Amino acid sequence: MRGRPTTRELSSTYKRMNVPDREENSALLQNGVGVQTTNPSWQRSLPHVLVSTITSFLYGYHLGVVNEPLESISLDLGFSGNTLAEGLVVSTCLAGAFVGSLFSGWIADGVGRCRAFQLSTLPMIIGASISATTKNLEGMLLGRFLVGTGMGLGPAVASLYVAEVSPSFVRGTYGSFIQIATCFGLMGALFIGIPAKEIVGWWRVCFWVSAVPAAILALAMVFCAESPHWLYKRGRYAEAEAEFEKLLGESYVKSAIGELSKLDRSDDVEALSGINAVFYFSSTVFKRVGMPSDLANICVGVANLSGSIVAMILMDKMGRKGLLLASFTGMAGAMGIQVTAAGSFLPGSAAMCLSVSGMLLFVLTFAVGAGPVPGLLLPEIFPSRIRAKAMAVCLSVHWAINFFVGLLFLRLLEVLGPQVLYSIFATFCLMAVVFVKRNVIETKGKSLQEIEITLLPQDVN
Repeated sequence: MRGRPTTRELSSTYKRMNVPDREENSALLQNGVGVQTTNPSWQRSLPHVLVSTITSFLYGYHLGVVNEPLESISLDLGFSGNTLAEGLVVSTCLAGAFVGSLFSGWIADGVGRCRAFQLSTLPMIIGASISATTKNLEGMLLGRFLVGTGMGLGPAVASLYVAEVSPSFVRGTYGSFIQIATCFGLMGALFIGIPAKEIVGWWRVCFWVSAVPAAILALAMVFCAESPHWLYKRGRYAEAEAEFEKLLGESYVKSAIGELSKLDRSDDVEALSGINAVFYFSSTVFKRVGMPSDLANICVGVANLSGSIVAMILMDKMGRKGLLLASFTGMAGAMGIQVTAAGSFLPGSAAMCLSVSGMLLFVLTFAVGAGPVPGLLLPEIFPSRIRAKAMAVCLSVHWAINFFVGLLFLRLLEVLGPQVLYSIFATFCLMAVVFVKRNVIETKGKSLQEIEITLLPQDVN
């Protein structure tokens, strides 16, 4: 008597019984059969997207957590006045993020999106604990490096996950949630860091706080849907169908599976803009122009959040390309204002107002497009078979550049001066405008399968 069938046999049997062959799916979709004329409920997928954006909150928090307390940290740990050591406290985290993002694609493809989220929380909790209890610079750098590996893994998976579980008609809006969560993380870090100047050792509390949302993310992911795209690619068709039903509703499952099958058929044939320096060292920059850092950082947080809300509203209306063009153009203009403010011909009060205005405009226009769009656009345009690994490569480049920005910004500000440094940032923004104009395609309102089939060469019969 034959024993129980194996998982592989069940999967093969399910595919033969429930998944139409490629030619049939292609014909059905081309003739409009099985294609829904109404949109699925956005309420089904929303909770899963919101949970995934906790990792973006953590990303923002750890970007800003040393901003306000950096002076206190340097005094307590004995490296006050050493700008290279201060830069290392920031950039070591980014070096860790480079390592985390480098392996994020393989991890996300190997264990799935949900498990990858959970794995990203471990180094964040351990690293934050080490940073909070260290007595020297070396311990701080070790803790920041570990936190960085989780930062590199989590946001990369979040971009994949949001793109793959969101209905196409709200994918842009949901993608903006990633940036909004990052804003809340930055604002939370700045708010928590305010007492650091008055209360000795408060900076340690700032690191302990970050362990709470990390633990919540690890627990909440147990109840979230796995990416149906990942399950289908792994041959787990029954599970993919079940997750589509959870995310879209029963009546949309067949069309969603049909699009994935059609995609199988076709398979057979960020920029150095200077925004990172603003988030890492805004307290130092504003102090140089004579503005209280507390007030300035609150304004940065409000500008960032306001721009992100605008992006959320416009992402699925104006489109990705239009937002990018407007964003990089505005950022270049803001850097031009900064260059003017740094000129010696302006009185002190006028220079301060102009500098702060330019900085806030820079943050606002960044949040409208350059912040939220790339994290959504990249997983949209990459083919499903390489999406996770391609994202890993792109984000590794992003973090490598971030590392050098964090390490060298204060030193470059001293050596080059604000006019030259901000002119360099403006030049990169203008280069980005040209690149987007010539090369970026519009993806709003299209399913991931439609985008991929548009970009990939079709087989010739």
